[in-house]
Amino acid sequence: MSAESDPAALYPDIAVEGSLATALQAAGASQGLSLTALSSESDPLRHASIASTAPGREPLIVSGWSWKRRWSITGLGRGRSSGPSLILISGNTDQLGAIAQVAAAWRDGMALAGIEQVAGFVELSGRYEPPDDDPRHVIASQWGYLRQEARAANWPTQVELIEAAYARPELRRLYAFTSHWTLRFATVLPPERPEVSDGEVSLNTVCIAASGEDGFTVRARWTELKDGEHTPGAIIANTNTADEAVYLALRSAACWG
Repeated sequence: MSAESDPAALYPDIAVEGSLATALQAAGASQGLSLTALSSESDPLRHASIASTAPGREPLIVSGWSWKRRWSITGLGRGRSSGPSLILISGNTDQLGAIAQVAAAWRDGMALAGIEQVAGFVELSGRYEPPDDDPRHVIASQWGYLRQEARAANWPTQVELIEAAYARPELRRLYAFTSHWTLRFATVLPPERPEVSDGEVSLNTVCIAASGEDGFTVRARWTELKDGEHTPGAIIANTNTADEAVYLALRSAACWG
């Protein structure tokens, strides 16, 4: 291991404490915060976690970078639903004291919007914590993530596409997701969740992509090959606006049933 990537060289103060967990507890104590952090057995100088009392929240993960003195945080949760835990908050900073503040807020069940205000480095994924297994809450949380993801990508046409789809009530009721930045829809919530509702228009047959600086492409859905690879479906239409692409996708799905 080179000196540059040696945790003790990058984090000499953490090495003195013995672990990142202990250092986080000390950083919290200096601010009047009582934290209980767990240390990583495999890499105690760079990894630690802080449990949360909020229903459905996983322990906040704190990880030190291997090439620069800096830490990342990741907070996953599922609220009161029985679905998978997904990223709710993340962020990077070189201030261990700020991480201690966020860790305490995460542990105590502070609302996500409140945690964002605790420290400027915190980034919300756009998801919220569903209060139950009602598919409407899961879908709304996913749409929040897609809208935030598009804005964070600094890709105006992707924002235009997501917002155009979100504006249509018949699409806003479907579970939307992206793969390779292609917008797709499903009537079943992953993984193996109940049907969204009966009688909804199904867009499993089509997908939409922001294909360039000012264009959009509507395609038949991608086909999965035997080796696990996927191949793009046939192009249905190329359009100049997201609204037109969404309209054609809806019309094509209705025609195909």
